[in-house]
Amino acid sequence: MYDVIVLGGGHAGIEAALASARTNQKTLMVVGNVKRIGNMPCNPSFGGPAKGILIREIDALGGEMGKALDRTLLQLKMLNSSKGPAVRALRAQADKTTYPKYMYDLAFSTPNLDVLEDYITELIYDSNTVKGVICNNKRYESKAVIITSGTYLDSYILCGAEKWQSGPDNEPTTSRLSIDLKRHGIDLIRLKTGTPQRIQSDTIDYSAMTPQYGDTEANRFSEETEDIIPLDKQVVVYLTYTTPKTHEIIKNNIKKSSLYSGLVKGVGPRYCPSIEDKIVRFSDKPRHQIFVEPEGQQIPEMYPQGFSTSLPHDIQEEMVHSLPGMSKAKITKYAYAIEYDAIDPQQLKSTLECRKLKNLYFAGQVNGTSGYEEAGCQGLIAGINASLKLRGMEEIVLRRDEAYIGVLIDDLITKGVTDPYRMLTSRAEFRLMLRHDNSEERLLKYGHYAGLVNDDRYNKFLKKQEKLDIVKAQLQEITITPKIEINKYLKDNQKNAINDKICAYNLLKRPEIDLSDIEKLYNIKLDIDKFEKYRLEVAIKYEGYIKKEMRNAKKLQAMESMKIPDDIDYDSIANIALEAKDKLKKVHPATISQASRISGVNPSDISILLVYIDSQRKRKW
Repeated sequence: MYDVIVLGGGHAGIEAALASARTNQKTLMVVGNVKRIGNMPCNPSFGGPAKGILIREIDALGGEMGKALDRTLLQLKMLNSSKGPAVRALRAQADKTTYPKYMYDLAFSTPNLDVLEDYITELIYDSNTVKGVICNNKRYESKAVIITSGTYLDSYILCGAEKWQSGPDNEPTTSRLSIDLKRHGIDLIRLKTGTPQRIQSDTIDYSAMTPQYGDTEANRFSEETEDIIPLDKQVVVYLTYTTPKTHEIIKNNIKKSSLYSGLVKGVGPRYCPSIEDKIVRFSDKPRHQIFVEPEGQQIPEMYPQGFSTSLPHDIQEEMVHSLPGMSKAKITKYAYAIEYDAIDPQQLKSTLECRKLKNLYFAGQVNGTSGYEEAGCQGLIAGINASLKLRGMEEIVLRRDEAYIGVLIDDLITKGVTDPYRMLTSRAEFRLMLRHDNSEERLLKYGHYAGLVNDDRYNKFLKKQEKLDIVKAQLQEITITPKIEINKYLKDNQKNAINDKICAYNLLKRPEIDLSDIEKLYNIKLDIDKFEKYRLEVAIKYEGYIKKEMRNAKKLQAMESMKIPDDIDYDSIANIALEAKDKLKKVHPATISQASRISGVNPSDISILLVYIDSQRKRKW
């Protein structure tokens, strides 16, 4: 008998299992192959716009992904550093050997966590409540089950005209669980993703490519990380491009692609298409970027990011050899597409619990998302909420103005998916509030409440906040006058002179002024580290914009507080449009705010809904 059983040991599964076990729930993680715990079947990188912030949010909630990356990365880089703080995010090249080993060791050393190598074929049910799982005729009972099956549900590999049942890298897959879920009313959808070739490292001419280096400034994903891998030990990534020859090869053989031959039935990722899809959809583009990334320090292979395809092997050979620097490249693994079952996420609550079956949670790619980061944050939320529910505590639902995780989950359950969902900064209305630098400020309290952030870390954060408040007050009190030596310093450093007395706080709002200028001009030494200085600068410089977003967020919060009764009968509400009624019944929104974001539900429908809920409430009184 277990408290929680987790199906899968990928990025969603490991976060879910760790969150459950660390909060004293007896947890079983069932994996098809223990050697693939924390595995990266595709891109050897994490982070990037929005995704890097997801990792920071996982860390603030007490998850493990950020810590694992800081200890095993090959290269770290801050993207969009020349742009505004809302779009800055870390991106790491991860090591495909040491990262999974870190997660594997953690899984087998965490108290309350057992690992079983087996396949779940059925769930155990009792009156629409999940009570455990069946693994090849063996029963394992539990109080909650979390499914993080990734791309392994009834999955098929596709390459050219060939199609065979398999998970990634020819790992076994299962169709029996899909059948069982359908039998109990869970709606499944068919999706598709893919992966590029792997190229033997020493057969590539890197001199024909452009090197891409990591940052010279040390950064980190986790606030608990003290030592980052030294910059001089970080690897180089290379950039090359497709050529007219590449495009010609693909166009001449496009019908041999599984995608264009009609063999693929699932819908592929919109924002990470195969190279043949790029050539067709963006025919006006003369070339496309290909980043050549190392798989790991001990793996003699490179990963050509952006070159995913389902064309036959002989055509792939021609395509690879047409790329600059790869005329003599040797393919060690061929590219392929993979088609798999996912659930319609509109069947889930905001907690990631299934509405149709109690105590059953879904997280990761099985919910229609793509990406390690999207999977990891869902697994963490599912693990946290399953544990909180079993402990009789209120479950966590993050708002859209609190976290990218909140945006992601709300998008999934409210809008559903037609293709694998990828987190983008453009999906967030309040992205200036959801920055890389303030993840702890937004979410650490939830991690502490859930029991994943200990008192020591939480109290350290509170002391940092107090210190920042003291420095902020200090900057507001100190003033400076336009003396000759002051303006000389400003002029010598290509900064605008001051004409009137001004306090340090307001001077810092100027785009060309930073805290090092303040320290020199006022002859002071601020008692905060470089990360805290960055946070303070952003908070002060963008204060007006942030306050504006906060005002808009409060309006959203007001609508979020308007709860919709669980037992509402939408069929009994007169005058709501038929389309809106159907959508409301399908999504079953928890709040008026969520209902307003459903496609097909108009403001007039919301007004009628509000009147109905109010009349029902008065009737009960």
